[in-house]
Amino acid sequence: MTFRVESTDGAARAGVLQTAHGELRTPVFMPVGTKATVKMLDPDEVRDLGAEIVLCNTYHLSFRPGADLIAELGGLHRFMGWDGPILTDSGGYQVFSLRDTITKVDDDGVTFRSVYDGDEARFTPESVAEIQAKLGSDIAMCLDVCAPPGGTRSDLAEAVRLTTLWAGRQRQAPRAPGQLLFGIAQGATDPELRRRSVAEIVELDFDGHALGGLSVGEARDPMFETVADAAPLLPTDKPRYFMGIGDPEGILEVIERGVDIFDCVLPTRMGRTGTALTSTGRLNLKNARFTRDELPLDEHCDCPACSRFTRAYIRHLVNQQELLGLRLLTVHNVRFLLRLTTGAREAIENGKLATFKAETLDRLTMEAA
Repeated sequence: MTFRVESTDGAARAGVLQTAHGELRTPVFMPVGTKATVKMLDPDEVRDLGAEIVLCNTYHLSFRPGADLIAELGGLHRFMGWDGPILTDSGGYQVFSLRDTITKVDDDGVTFRSVYDGDEARFTPESVAEIQAKLGSDIAMCLDVCAPPGGTRSDLAEAVRLTTLWAGRQRQAPRAPGQLLFGIAQGATDPELRRRSVAEIVELDFDGHALGGLSVGEARDPMFETVADAAPLLPTDKPRYFMGIGDPEGILEVIERGVDIFDCVLPTRMGRTGTALTSTGRLNLKNARFTRDELPLDEHCDCPACSRFTRAYIRHLVNQQELLGLRLLTVHNVRFLLRLTTGAREAIENGKLATFKAETLDRLTMEAA
């Protein structure tokens, strides 16, 4: 694994991560392709919008269509027609966020009922390593325990204990050729437990490190404080991944604190519900005030939706439940976050991240035109 930091600005870093399917320039936002597709978008569109990596979901792909079938058909890259890097999560977040489906948690793994047919299934560190090896992703994630928001301290401590135990076992499991493995630190916003988890996971010497168990419903300020405290404890020569953040403010806040990689379903989910992310705030295109609006979604955006179509037209499509409207909003939202991340990288290289962040957030707090 090769990761090099090329520029810094305070705690923020601009780097390059080499994977089996090409380089990633960090900071980098990963569009989420849960079921081997970024919803509404063709892989070529995803690439043209500026994406360098996508995230796919081990939980869902292990059930439909199954890791064995994907392996038989040439692996995940060939199966979904994406030739760039892919990160696969372990499925741990899905299992533990669907707590009503869990029937047993022990030192060996977790037993649960599939959301597809209710059949009993079991994940262990070894089984999720095997699934991700069959998928052939460039970056695989360790199986972890994400405690529920508002859980007791004993719940958090047990999540940390099991996450470390499972990480040590998955560290020894076979991987696909060239596949990187990232460990995950838990502990929510508890300073002592977070530091303990980071120390234990770092000791196992993974290719990269993730901060998990955040952005799951806790208050924002303690979340950002946790990142500020935890990031300096991670190795400087390895990539740092914040799992599950994708709003513009959140992206800039974690970049400023030294995070390199992040993902979220936000841009695609908002697109499918009629909402655009813009440089001056969010637009609900179902709103009647856009009925005759001839402006693009965002006058500062270069995406195909903004280059060709008006807010009035996209509102018409959305309100008539035409799929093109949802596609155009998805295209725009993904491009918006990718441009934001690229802008942050350029600002780090020029030593101007604080200015870039302040100007960006000032515009975002304006009332959308």
